[in-house]
Amino acid sequence: MAKHDFTAVYLLASRRNGKLYLGATTDLISRMVVHRAGAGPAIAVRHGCRLLVWFERRADLDDAVARQREVRRLTPIGKSALIEATNRTWRDLFPEIAPPSP
Repeated sequence: MAKHDFTAVYLLASRRNGKLYLGATTDLISRMVVHRAGAGPAIAVRHGCRLLVWFERRADLDDAVARQREVRRLTPIGKSALIEATNRTWRDLFPEIAPPSP
């Protein structure tokens, strides 16, 4: 795995307090490239969920999927609180984790 790739559970948003998409992956960087190109899951594409507003690094995919199930059970208010605990302004976090451009 490249030094910038990592397993994570994540939330994408269409905008602040907009539609949310929850996912888990073994390579968040590559997965975000797909989402940002508009080629991800149909529901994320349809609602314009391209902003990475929350993520948690996990040890492996099984751990990420288990956490994804926990987050899925949260209410919309609970998901918003989860986001705002670390990202109060709902800024796009992708530029912070993406590898530098050559």
